[in-house]
Amino acid sequence: MKIKGGDFLIHKTDPLSIFVPEEWNEEQIMLRDMVYDFLEKELHHLSEEPKATKDLEFIVGLLEKSATLGLCGLSIPTEYGGTDLDFNTGLLFTEAMARGFSFATTIGAHVSIGSLPIVYYGNEEQKKKYLPKIATAEIKTAYALTEPSAGSDANSGKTKALIDDTNNQYIINGQKMWITNAGFADVFIVFAKIEEDKNLSAFIVERTFKGISYGEEEKKLGIKGSSTRQVFFTDCPVPKENLLGKREQGFKIALNILNSGRIKLASGAVGGAKFALNKAVNYSIERKQFGKSIYEFTAMQHKMGEMARKIFASESAVYRIGKCIDNKEEELIQNNCPKNEVKLKALREFAIECALMKVHSSEVLDFCVDEALQIHGGMGYSTETGVEMGYRDARITRIYEGTNEINRMLAFGELIKRGFKTKELNLKSAGKKIPVSLLKQFFKINKLTTQNVIENYKHLFLILSKYAADAFGLELEHEQEIIMNLSDILGEIYVAESVYLRVEKLKSIKRPPIELEHKENLTRLQLYEANLKIVHASNTIVDSLPDTSSKLLRFYVKLLTPQPILNPTKIRRSIAKHLIENKQYPW
Repeated sequence: MKIKGGDFLIHKTDPLSIFVPEEWNEEQIMLRDMVYDFLEKELHHLSEEPKATKDLEFIVGLLEKSATLGLCGLSIPTEYGGTDLDFNTGLLFTEAMARGFSFATTIGAHVSIGSLPIVYYGNEEQKKKYLPKIATAEIKTAYALTEPSAGSDANSGKTKALIDDTNNQYIINGQKMWITNAGFADVFIVFAKIEEDKNLSAFIVERTFKGISYGEEEKKLGIKGSSTRQVFFTDCPVPKENLLGKREQGFKIALNILNSGRIKLASGAVGGAKFALNKAVNYSIERKQFGKSIYEFTAMQHKMGEMARKIFASESAVYRIGKCIDNKEEELIQNNCPKNEVKLKALREFAIECALMKVHSSEVLDFCVDEALQIHGGMGYSTETGVEMGYRDARITRIYEGTNEINRMLAFGELIKRGFKTKELNLKSAGKKIPVSLLKQFFKINKLTTQNVIENYKHLFLILSKYAADAFGLELEHEQEIIMNLSDILGEIYVAESVYLRVEKLKSIKRPPIELEHKENLTRLQLYEANLKIVHASNTIVDSLPDTSSKLLRFYVKLLTPQPILNPTKIRRSIAKHLIENKQYPW
């Protein structure tokens, strides 16, 4: 059976087919712990956060130190001096590096968006020239896409590349902004339109080329230790051999790199959320008020229980996707797909899931850093504890790699495209089965197992999507509120199913009973909260559609979303107790 992105909506997934974090092997755990140790030694002892405005030399030195441990070559093929990690292990690295605050952005830009375009699209000469030195950080990289008038609409960029046949080069003119690592990068991946082309092309531009100048370091809300500058190109000569990929392929390169960046951002958000929760847990033990540690107050337990629930859910979904990408790569290799296309096609396949989890995980991170600060009280507002830095740093995750609003619309749009334009997903056939399923549900023929509940959510999504499409036709793309609510339902379905599948797999591999008890509680709580969100989003959609359909749709919503019966307060307290006993997120 072929592995397909978006297929989760119409087909059941075998729990044994997914990856769960409990399966990390010894080498993967060693990599994670090495990153932890590196950050503890090099960063966590500092009395104040490094700032790009005054500590650039330190930041560059830190990147070079990480390279000596092999951390800058993890995505680079072995023949060019890297270690070429599988994708899921790369996500674990990103999660671990999130404890490095701003430095996570610095090294992330270097090893991901700054180097992967060369890994994926570079010719042999380009790979040999740049990749070995990128792996050792002798060459530092940056990714120059955004312009003052071209953010989410990246292909509207005005930077131009004129052909100079006399000197066998391009002449680039334009302006780029929000460029991470711009203060020290040796190589930029620059996107520009050649002459009057409709689509972008990509170029490898070296810092030593003439005609490049830089703005001052941006003064930002967060990630202050990450260098961010504008980059200006004034008659900048670029050799023709530095064209990356084919002419007008730049927009495609940008989109594919963003698919990778989105899921990596999601794994980093999981790491940041865990770190915030751990700090909150330990502070709640140390801090005493009214004669007892503040963790003993049930309001604190509620906060920590919710943080853990959200993290567990996001983590389950992120690594499910990572393994899907690895499996797709293996499938493509077996089908004799050209080596240079394997990773790109695998990432492209799961563009829907990557977009959904970028949204979900970044919003989980925002919730967790906010609650961590709240648990610290006044001390959280002080720079002394470092919690306020995490709060500020986290805010950017809902903006870069495509805003969460853009990603919500992208996920739904891509699903519809694959269902009805390219016919990669048989959404039409899945929709035809719904009336029978609803009839069975109405007469309570089906027992409402967790799997039944999730299947009902899928039916509801398909029903609402059909009614929305029928109501607005081609104009649906302009009804962004409806699309975003549909996307939220889709995301809740994917996350809920991922948690359920994780626990089902753990049952099959016979994990300790106490561990299973905690994780089953987390699953039940996740489904409880998912139901509330799905009901709210569904009713908002119904209220936004023509009145003629509202009565029937409300019946469908009520039929397919019965609220699970459980005591959420009791479960959150149990989760919090386990966190306190372990003094950290233990799962």
